[in-house]
Amino acid sequence: MEETMAGYMKDSQGRLVPVETISSIDKLRDQTVKDIVAKALETREKLAAIKKEIHEDLVSFLTLSAEQYGKKYGGRKGNVTLTSYDGSYRLILAVSESIFFDERLQVAKDIIDECIVRWSEGSRNEIRALVADAFYVDKTGKLNTSRILGLRRLAIQDQQWQEAMQAISDSIQFSGSKEHLRIYIRNEDGEYKQVPLNIAEL
Repeated sequence: MEETMAGYMKDSQGRLVPVETISSIDKLRDQTVKDIVAKALETREKLAAIKKEIHEDLVSFLTLSAEQYGKKYGGRKGNVTLTSYDGSYRLILAVSESIFFDERLQVAKDIIDECIVRWSEGSRNEIRALVADAFYVDKTGKLNTSRILGLRRLAIQDQQWQEAMQAISDSIQFSGSKEHLRIYIRNEDGEYKQVPLNIAEL
C-alpha cells in the first residue's frame, strides 16, 4: 500500500490534506473502512488457500477411486457427488462449461426470421415473440444462452426451422469450464442443507 506523508491524509482525488483539518468523524470512517477491508482481504487469502487444499484433496480421492478400475481421473469431467458413510455430509463438485456462439448464430437468426415471414399469414405470433425474447441482448451486450438453446426444444418439424436449429448447434463454442464445490449437511428431517460460504448468506 502506498505510504502517505506524515501528518497528511490523501483524499479521493489524490490530494494531500493536513490531518488537523480533517474532522474526527471523517478520520474514524476512514479507519473503520480500512480495518474492515483489511480483514476481508486477509479472509480472502485464507479462503483461497482452503479452496486450493480442498481441490487437491478431492482430486487425490477421485484419482484413487478411478485407479480402482484401471482408469485415470481427468479429461472432460462431469458433476461428482460424494457422501459421508453415515450420510451426514455431502459434497457436490459441479462443473459448469462456458459457451459462446460464433458467426453461425446470425445465420440461424436470419433463417428463423425467414421462417417467421413465411408463417406470418398463420397464427404463429407466439413464435415471433419467443424468438425476439431468445435473441434479446442485455445491457452488457450479452445474449441469454439458455433462451437460445431453448429454441432447439420446440417441436417444430419445418425443414427450414430445423436448418436454423442445426446452425445454432454448429455455432456453439466452448471457452472453458469452472468447478463449483457445494457442501451440504443433513438435518433432522433428512434434508440436505447447503453450508453457506457467501458472507451475505451467513
